[in-house]
Amino acid sequence: MSSNPDKPRGKKVKWLKELLLLAGMLLLSAGIVFFLVQLQNTFKVTLQSYALLAYVIVFLVSLLSSATIFIPAPGIAIVLAAATQWDPVWVALAAGSGDALGEITAYWAGYVGERIIVDEHMQAYKKVVGWTQKYGAWAVFGIALVPILPFDLVGLAAGGLKVPWWKFLIAAWCGKVPRMFVVVFLVHQIPLWLHPFIYRGQ
Repeated sequence: MSSNPDKPRGKKVKWLKELLLLAGMLLLSAGIVFFLVQLQNTFKVTLQSYALLAYVIVFLVSLLSSATIFIPAPGIAIVLAAATQWDPVWVALAAGSGDALGEITAYWAGYVGERIIVDEHMQAYKKVVGWTQKYGAWAVFGIALVPILPFDLVGLAAGGLKVPWWKFLIAAWCGKVPRMFVVVFLVHQIPLWLHPFIYRGQ
């Protein structure tokens, strides 16, 4: 019986990379929030007066981040920071809409037959292709709502299988926006959770 000692090591390295990425994202989010608070205090500005601009920025950043196939982007850090300062409903809508629209790049790459699947994603890609063949746009919706696999794989699979682009976008939007609502509202509540600890004894 042969064994492959590199496989467990590879999993550990992958988990370490994901933890470092998460830590970096949280630190970047905290840094952005700190910058916004300092900007408000130093220049005596009201951040709410820039709400519309903030929502546009969240939309564009989410779109660009989603459009980078398999390349981590700091868009979610900006979304999380915005969720602590502006209306979480509009932040979630802007982020979810931009995220869904940006996925059209992966869809188009799959549609025209671009071979950009790297070896580490090949097995997952085959699973997504099978799910998409069986369930169609429902598979797109499910993975958009519960991101068990990189969503770029779904775009590539849907494009390769010639799922109508409008069905792909609607399914992606219907999954990503509710998921973003959950994320944004959880982050929006963090200051309220921390309030008793910050002001305890004062």
